[in-house]
Amino acid sequence: QVQLVESGGGLVQPGGSLTLSCAASGFFFRRYYMVWVRQAPGKGLEWVSGITSTGKETYYTDAVKGRFTISRDNDKDILYLHMNNLKSDDTAVYYCTKDNPPYNTRGPGTQVTVSS
Repeated sequence: QVQLVESGGGLVQPGGSLTLSCAASGFFFRRYYMVWVRQAPGKGLEWVSGITSTGKETYYTDAVKGRFTISRDNDKDILYLHMNNLKSDDTAVYYCTKDNPPYNTRGPGTQVTVSS
């Protein structure tokens, strides 16, 4: 059974940093392209970043390029999202997934709130 558990969210001031983690189990993590998506209040799911199975290639939505870094540890089955220079528009629940849209298989998510 696929299980994904996100953690690391919290309340941070604009310009601050957070690192999110996603612990994966129930599937062969190292074989999958992994994705972070987010859902802001009152909005749908937004793709944020993706990483290939080996971690050699990464992709970002324009809104986070230069500020967020996705990475993975295939020995520990953990996906990360390092977030710097956070903005109020980054406020959302963040999820990790191995799925294509509509990203049905997700964990409970972790809340990131950027506010002064």
